[in-house]
Amino acid sequence: MTTGGSTELVRRPSGSARATLLELLFDVVFVAALALTSMLIAERNSWAGVGPVVLMLMAIWWTWSVTSTTTDFYDPEQRPIQAILMVTMFGAVVMAAALASETHALIFAAGYVTPHVVRGLVLVTVLHKQRRQAEERAARFLFWFLVSGVFWIVGALLPDALRWTLLTVAVAIDYVAAAARYPTPWLGRVPVGQYEKTTEHLGERYQQFVILALGDIILLPTLEVSTADFERARLAAFLAAFVTMLLLWQIYVLGAVSIARTTSAPLLRRAARLAPYTHLGMLAGVVCTAAGFDLVIERPTGDTPARWIALIVGGPALFLLGRTVFIFRILSLVPWHRVLGLLLLAVAAPWVGGWPPVLVTTLVVLVLAGVVVGDAMGGRLTGPMRRGRPR
Repeated sequence: MTTGGSTELVRRPSGSARATLLELLFDVVFVAALALTSMLIAERNSWAGVGPVVLMLMAIWWTWSVTSTTTDFYDPEQRPIQAILMVTMFGAVVMAAALASETHALIFAAGYVTPHVVRGLVLVTVLHKQRRQAEERAARFLFWFLVSGVFWIVGALLPDALRWTLLTVAVAIDYVAAAARYPTPWLGRVPVGQYEKTTEHLGERYQQFVILALGDIILLPTLEVSTADFERARLAAFLAAFVTMLLLWQIYVLGAVSIARTTSAPLLRRAARLAPYTHLGMLAGVVCTAAGFDLVIERPTGDTPARWIALIVGGPALFLLGRTVFIFRILSLVPWHRVLGLLLLAVAAPWVGGWPPVLVTTLVVLVLAGVVVGDAMGGRLTGPMRRGRPR
């Protein structure tokens, strides 16, 4: 653990792209929170109860994403950054503990707001009069998290009728402020050039987190099948869960290394600004897929309710959509076989209600397998990136 001064806080261009051990521990804490989110969605009996869980998922993901951006711009080996990581990890634990009950909204809000405010205060204090550009960057982030924090805390204190309205506004502020490059009084927006300073480290962080999160797809079914009879339909559903995890992994990793290692400034800027939003879609897909398989393992036969279909089919579709949009925006390339896979899932969803759940999962596996085969046969996703520019 280093103890360099504030002038060393900003990451050096020659710094290592590898994640530190503390960052990996940080990921594990957040993946555990995602697993709890999947369990809550599976337990909900109606769509009305899913809305608050989705809102909390967006908050959990945004905390991870902003913190990973912090460790890419600043050196994660420095003690102030390590302290920020530790505080944020504790905030994630608090948020996860408060997930199970909507009566714990204030605890969840405190777990979300505190790490963001602490991060801003630490960075502004340490960087004061040392790195003006970095200090202004931290001040912009702090300003907007203070604004959204008011809505988080006040909303958590209000009755249910108003609570989720204000919390939705709070989440919207965080996401829209980032998309607008944090416009702040007297400071303006984050300079576009700062997004071009994104390093290979950030791409590696996103890859590592998605790969860890994919493990939730098999984690929940494993917990469920361990307490049930090993009948053939249940084992078939368990196998489908495992294969789905591998297929989504393959869909994600194709071209990921090339994208992460590109040195093209326009591509770096575009990827850095787009990744938090498209990866939210992918992680929502993982959460829904895990929840869907949790339900299927519990009851693999009989009719498939509409809410189950939305999770079983919609989860992989969300993941595929998020990855396809990211590829399109980065490479200006439409992977038509992936679009065809999305269309097949959308067309099948209204017709499979009378099928047993295990058969619906089998259909999803076949569609995803077709997408992976198309990736393997096409090979067009990685070509443009080798030239360092979209075509």
